[in-house]
Amino acid sequence: MPAINKDGAKPHPYSKLKFRMDRYVTPFLMVSPALIFTALLIFFPIIYAILLSLTKWTAGGGVAGFVGLKNFEQMFKDPIFWIALWNTIKLFIGCLIFETIIGIYLGILLNKEVRGQKIIQALILIPSIIASVAIGMMWIQIFDPTLGMANYFIKSLGLKPLVWLGDPKTVLISLGIIDIWEWSPFMALIITGGMKALPTEPFEAAQIDGASWWQTLFYITLPLLRPVIMVAILLRSVDLIRFFDTVYIMTQGGPNNASTTLNVYSYQQGFNYLNMSYGSALMIFLFVLVMLLSFVITKFRRRITE
Repeated sequence: MPAINKDGAKPHPYSKLKFRMDRYVTPFLMVSPALIFTALLIFFPIIYAILLSLTKWTAGGGVAGFVGLKNFEQMFKDPIFWIALWNTIKLFIGCLIFETIIGIYLGILLNKEVRGQKIIQALILIPSIIASVAIGMMWIQIFDPTLGMANYFIKSLGLKPLVWLGDPKTVLISLGIIDIWEWSPFMALIITGGMKALPTEPFEAAQIDGASWWQTLFYITLPLLRPVIMVAILLRSVDLIRFFDTVYIMTQGGPNNASTTLNVYSYQQGFNYLNMSYGSALMIFLFVLVMLLSFVITKFRRRITE
């Protein structure tokens, strides 16, 4: 039976079509320019890098021909690639562990109601908002072998001064210290936001039962914060494994490739040696590595929060 309006008249078929257009088509048309632009911004560089990695690119003539997977075969035979991969993994694991621990500790401390809490939270975020170039130049001065504060502090403890950025044994540690100093406040900010959303009843019950601070931390705070901690780890992991700016500013992968990461090595191949095809293959490998890491962390997060 056809629908009838309140005034008793049958609705015109055009009104139904207009209703469907307004409800389903018009919203999509309104956001389609932004969707198309975002899709092009995301997928065009990825597709172009994949195509470039399957070809031979020369500085004088551009794409010289299709070579298939030869660039990837060269990558797995390249000893510097394995050095860069190992450096990336070491920096990633070391920085992520310390940033998570320090971030949780600072996040819990920042959650306490003290005078000037907002000012403290703003000040502690300063390392995360300073430009990477400024951070690199500042830490170059701190790690200076003769005039730097790092060696001055070490000498005051009666220890032998170090060549922080010039020694293959200490360069990764130096870069890790910088990253931990820069991004632990970012982790702390996420943890602080999660702390404010936690229910107060478990903490009040623990206080009534006489639980210590450590018992409250391990049996109440950390289990309740587990989803927030996993989100912080996921966000930091995706950015951390693409370690580039601080390394390139301070060492450019030296000395003797001791601080070369996958991102830095790809940049060197593409822009220093004009080997764009091989550099693209390295970036595709890094892209796949980031996606796999994100997938694993997301699956683990879902499992522990179910």
